[in-house]
Amino acid sequence: MRTNDRILEFDLDLAVDRPARTLAARLFRLQAWIGSLRVGVRNRLAANSLVDLDERLLNDLGLSRGDVQDVLRGHGYADDPSQQLTRLARRRAERSLRGHKTD
Repeated sequence: MRTNDRILEFDLDLAVDRPARTLAARLFRLQAWIGSLRVGVRNRLAANSLVDLDERLLNDLGLSRGDVQDVLRGHGYADDPSQQLTRLARRRAERSLRGHKTD
């Protein structure tokens, strides 16, 4: 009978309505979303400027022109491609330190 009591307790918890979010909480979430959108657009513009660099400078960063173009094509205008570009550069640097030939 104890098991039945616990099952009923779980069912009752699901039936309780959660209080609606306050206006302040909604505005805070909106502000956070706008801030992350702004950072994403700023990083996108910075990644777009990588296309203007020559191959030698891109190679110093651990990237290739194809890497940058592929990442930029795969992300939307408001998305942040910097994390993927960072991962590609780190991966290429690790391969270089291990003695593998890079592109």
